[in-house]
Amino acid sequence: MKQHLNTLFVCTQGAYLKKDGQAVAVRVEGKTHLRCPFINLGGVVCFGRVAVSPPLLGALAQNGISVAFLSEYGRLLAVTRGFTPGNVLLRREQYRWADSPERSAEVARACVLGKLANCRAVLRRAAREHRDAQAAQALDAAAHRLQEALDMLRRPLPLDTVRGIEGAAGADYFAVFSHLIQAPDSRFAFTTRSRRPPRDPVNALLSFAYSLLLNDVRSACEAAGLDSSVGFLHRDRPGRPGLALDLMEELRPLIADRVVLNLINRRQVRPQDFQWQPSGAVLLADKARRALLQVFQERKSEAVTHPFLGEKMTLGLVPHIQARLLARFIRGDTNAYPPCVLR
Repeated sequence: MKQHLNTLFVCTQGAYLKKDGQAVAVRVEGKTHLRCPFINLGGVVCFGRVAVSPPLLGALAQNGISVAFLSEYGRLLAVTRGFTPGNVLLRREQYRWADSPERSAEVARACVLGKLANCRAVLRRAAREHRDAQAAQALDAAAHRLQEALDMLRRPLPLDTVRGIEGAAGADYFAVFSHLIQAPDSRFAFTTRSRRPPRDPVNALLSFAYSLLLNDVRSACEAAGLDSSVGFLHRDRPGRPGLALDLMEELRPLIADRVVLNLINRRQVRPQDFQWQPSGAVLLADKARRALLQVFQERKSEAVTHPFLGEKMTLGLVPHIQARLLARFIRGDTNAYPPCVLR
C-alpha cells in the first residue's frame, strides 16, 4: 500500500525553492526557513511569485514528485512531473472507452453515483443535527431528491441522461447549501454557486478548495498511468483535465466541501480575510488562503475505512486508490468501478 505523503504548500511571495542534498530548501530573503526531505514529500504546490531552481525541478521529477504552479488565488497554471509510469496499452484502452458512448456512460454513472451518495450523506447528517426545524426539513427534502436521482442511476442510462441527472442533483444540493453554514455574519451568506469569478466568500473558498483537490486527483490519475485529460463524464476541451474532474466529483463533498464548512462554522476565517474587488469578485487574502491550506491538509490526514477495500487509510490516499481502481476496470481486471462512498 502506498503511503500518503505530505504536500508542501508555498504561499510566501518571493520565496525561492532550491535543492539541498535530498531535500527541498525554502528560502525567503536569503534565509532558509524550511527544509523538507524528498522521502516525506508527495507533491509541491507554489502560489503566486514563488521560484523553483532547475536542479530542484529535475530532482523532484526523478523522485516522482510533481510541482504545481498556481496563481496567488488558486488558478492552476502549470504542472511539472517526471515521465509517466503508465503503459501505452492502458491509455489506448482508455481512449477507446472515451470514444464509446456506452463505456463512457458506465464510468460516468459510477462517478455521479458516488458524488450524489456522498452529497446525500452530508445533507442527512446536517438535517439530523440542525437546530432549525425549517432548515432541517429543507435539507431532508433535498436529500430525498438526491435519493430519487440515485435510484434513477441504478440502471444503465445514456451519457447525456447521466449528465442531466448530475446537473439537476447538483443544483438541488447547492440550493440548500446555505443551511449547512452556521456563521452569524451575513457576509458568509450563500445563494448560488458562482465560479468565474466567485462573488462571495463561500464561493471563493469553494473554488480554491476545488483547485487544490483537482491538483491532487490529477496527480493520482497520472501516477496510475491514466491520461488525466481524457474523461468520460466531462467532455473533451483543450486544457481541461476531464478524467481528473470525473474522479474528483465523488470527493468534492468528502474533502473540499467539508473543509470549507469547517473553516466557516468554526470561525477560522472572517470577512476581513477576503479581498472585495470593485468588479464584484471576491478573492482570498493571504490569511484565508493559509487557513484553508492548513484545514485541507488536516482533512487529508484523517483516517477512513475504504468501503471497497475494507482497509484503513488516510483520506488523502483515496484519490490514488480510486485512480488505480479505475485503471483496473479499464484493463478488464474488475467488472465495475466502485466509487468511494463514506457514511
